[in-house]
Amino acid sequence: MKSHFHLINFTFIVFVIAASCQNKPNYPLTNHPDSESWQPLFAEDLSNAIYPDSVWSVENGVFTATEDQFLWTKKDYNNFVLDLEFKNAEGTNSGVVLHCSNLEDWIPNSVEIQIADDYSEEWANSPKSWQCGALFGRQPAIKSAVKKQGEWNRYTITSIDQMIYALLNGEQVNTIDLSKFTDAKINPDGSEAPSWLSKAPATLPLKGKIGFQGKHAGAPIYFRNFRILELE
Repeated sequence: MKSHFHLINFTFIVFVIAASCQNKPNYPLTNHPDSESWQPLFAEDLSNAIYPDSVWSVENGVFTATEDQFLWTKKDYNNFVLDLEFKNAEGTNSGVVLHCSNLEDWIPNSVEIQIADDYSEEWANSPKSWQCGALFGRQPAIKSAVKKQGEWNRYTITSIDQMIYALLNGEQVNTIDLSKFTDAKINPDGSEAPSWLSKAPATLPLKGKIGFQGKHAGAPIYFRNFRILELE
């Protein structure tokens, strides 16, 4: 009887582990997740954010800025899935900044997943690594998936250790292995990084704040539905 009980117990444990594995999503995600039950990244009053006074505001759930200043999380994040929507204006150039370990000098101490209005002449003619979906200045998106000005886009960005996956409007636009970016000046594909990106991404801390660039070069950006799922 005792051996039979142990066998049943063992079988139950195996079943629970198997079920758990089946429910765990595979990465990269091939579809945008159902994130309605996830934790909002920011409170509507921005009480859990770092931002300049009178620059960022929230109205009817839409976040926007009047200047080129960042909206940062107070919390540091490591492994996570970030789900959000953004809307470009004509000429928008913004971004989602990850792993930021120094807010006073964020550019070399973070990585940026680019947001841009690729339909505008300026960004359509810019380097591919400056266009929407790129790891800015380092790795272009594999395809263009951003919508035209005034339309809402959906971004799902997954960060797991040194891997970053960018899903834009249902298209997997970038798979980034930061461990390959061991040189600050030259990217793995042989291209030259902008001079202001002065640290190799492979050397940067993986835990840091998440940030969103405001009204850059006179063109606004709009965000909504920031949600995050932290991963073990």
